[in-house]
Amino acid sequence: MYTFIISIVVLIVGYLIYGKLVERIFGIDENATTPATTKNDGVDYVPLSGWRVFLIQFLNIAGLGPIFGAIMGIFFGPSAFLWIVFGTIFAGGVHDYLSGMMSLRKGGVSLPEIVGDELGQRIKLFMRVLSLVLLLLLTTTFMTGPANLLHGIADNISVMGWLLIIFAYYMLATMLPIDKLIGQFYPIFGGILLFMGIGIMVVMLGFHSAEMPELTDGLQNRKTDGYPLFPMMFVSIACGAISGFHGTQSPLMARCLTSERQGRHIFYGAMVVEGILALIWAAAAGTFFGSIEGLQAFAAEHQGENIAALVVDHVSRSWLGRVGGILAIIGVIAAPITSGDTALRSARLIVADFMHLDQKPILKRLVISVPLFAVVFGFSFINFDIVWRYFSWTNQTLAMITLWAGTVFLARQESQPDLSKAQPRFRYGYMMALVPAVFMTMVSLSYIMIAPEGVNLAPEHRWIGYAIAAVADIAFVIIFALWKNKYATATKTAL
Repeated sequence: MYTFIISIVVLIVGYLIYGKLVERIFGIDENATTPATTKNDGVDYVPLSGWRVFLIQFLNIAGLGPIFGAIMGIFFGPSAFLWIVFGTIFAGGVHDYLSGMMSLRKGGVSLPEIVGDELGQRIKLFMRVLSLVLLLLLTTTFMTGPANLLHGIADNISVMGWLLIIFAYYMLATMLPIDKLIGQFYPIFGGILLFMGIGIMVVMLGFHSAEMPELTDGLQNRKTDGYPLFPMMFVSIACGAISGFHGTQSPLMARCLTSERQGRHIFYGAMVVEGILALIWAAAAGTFFGSIEGLQAFAAEHQGENIAALVVDHVSRSWLGRVGGILAIIGVIAAPITSGDTALRSARLIVADFMHLDQKPILKRLVISVPLFAVVFGFSFINFDIVWRYFSWTNQTLAMITLWAGTVFLARQESQPDLSKAQPRFRYGYMMALVPAVFMTMVSLSYIMIAPEGVNLAPEHRWIGYAIAAVADIAFVIIFALWKNKYATATKTAL
């Protein structure tokens, strides 16, 4: 219990202290006008109240990530708590804040445009393709999964029937102005997801007798599949610590902010709340079955099934009763649907930015959306079991690239003369993005060398994978250092 409570406290303190430092390093201008005002089109650029934007952002980035990822992460042992806490504070919060605020500063553009401005046109093209493919895959998966679950609950409607219903909703959510559907219902679902997590935490702390996993139990790898804790755990727990998918979602809300002051509360704050939710579900999964070993025994009995979904169902129904069963259905079905529709909306806006198409006219929205709808619907007939195994890795790779873009952005800002004094300069402030960028580069590159989805090096040869990842990581740092010195020199010369 002590590990869990201390972890919650550290996350909150991290938001209050480090989140404030991140905001100061970035340098907000409270008097600056935002894209919601300057580009208000009544469709995507729409001013919304801060609390509403926060709940929409929370649901956008959460979905099932901090629940399923945290449950699968606790299989590795109590070390999962450390990654959730420090990953959220020093990596995920920074990543989400920078992706949202850079978009805000650049007029509300999508992630590929943000990254391309900082890392070059070739990277921009790569990010356009990578982001678009990931979003369409995620949309498809978050449509077919709930359709199968809904068919199990109401089998009088076929899976195809549920697919068509969900698909029709996706079309509406993608096409309608953001304040008409998403802005009205997402805060409700976001509140329900929070209520569900709080309910689980209250029962776990006050009424459940089993002991929670503690750091004093040891940080050794508890997983029995033979794969190492690093980097496997750091990819398994994505949305509860850092996730590249968030970078595609933050620009959606950057188009709705009315002040730069809201950025820390909405982008960094929503990531911290997601981290708390991940802690709750990691602790619940490790506690409900008596121990991590008990959880592993449960998983062994249900091989081939969705273990995380089963854990959510068992914990919710047992600890929260009938209400818990309803909340479990909402959590496992509604959450992915609400992540899927914003993923499709993000895909539309990425294409719009690339093609420079104004999205206020509905005809131009249709020009982009109809082909995307056709691709997603076609994808729903394909088995993505193999392809989807790469999603976790590509998700963290996306986060890695975004952090490098944030590093360059902050380094450029540091080198510019501060004429207005509205943006205080912090020497070496770019380190807040560089350190997690270096770490995530090591995670991403070593994972693809070791994981079964990648090179799948034998245990005795895994050191080669770590060595290759380390050399590449060092090379990236050297390239950045050389660029920074050259850029700083050029800036001084220009002055």
